[in-house]
Amino acid sequence: MDTHTKKFKIKLGLFVAGGLTLFIVTIFIIGKQKNLFNPVYKLTSEFYNVSGLQVGNNVRFSGINVGTVDHIKIINDSTVKVEMSVRKEVRQFIKSDSEVAIGSEGLIGDRLLVISQGSSDAPWAINGQQLVSAEPVETDAIIASLKVTAGNAEIITRQLAEIMVKINTGQGTLGKLIADSSIAQDLDKTMLNLRKSSKGLNENMEAAKGNILLRGFFNKKARAAEKAKKDSLNNKK
Repeated sequence: MDTHTKKFKIKLGLFVAGGLTLFIVTIFIIGKQKNLFNPVYKLTSEFYNVSGLQVGNNVRFSGINVGTVDHIKIINDSTVKVEMSVRKEVRQFIKSDSEVAIGSEGLIGDRLLVISQGSSDAPWAINGQQLVSAEPVETDAIIASLKVTAGNAEIITRQLAEIMVKINTGQGTLGKLIADSSIAQDLDKTMLNLRKSSKGLNENMEAAKGNILLRGFFNKKARAAEKAKKDSLNNKK
């Protein structure tokens, strides 16, 4: 065996060993993520719409990945059954009244199942138990609602712009009130007349108090007011 052949075999052996090691590490990592090497137990839930959920997606509890989706089966035209494998080490935290909802990894990430925390006094969820589901809110419905809201906002903005244009050009009652200085002057005159009228009324009242015929009435009224004031002070004491 010459030196060249020997070096080639050594390189080939190192390449095969490296590839095999990489393959084993990859299988181990994937198996750990998919709970292939961890003891698990089964849970199920039923949905009207799984909203893009796929086999192999994660199952999450309290923000931690605790299992994977094993099987998705259509039961009838309104029911889809989802089976999941969950690590046995978290079994004591998942209660029989926990709910299963469909979420996503971020805004546009993969779909996943989210198990909520149940009641503290509820029993554990047993192997094969079906948990109550919460139907997901469809992204298309959210987008449609946002479009309606944006359309309404556009209409309101356009109407406000038209109103401001009319006001600035002196159209309408408010526009005339702002743009026409004569209206403001008339308002000033009206307020001035009201103040003069109020002053004149006060003067007439003072004059009436000095009238002999009305003096008794005003004195009686003053005594009643004084008596009411004293009664109020006595009640406070």
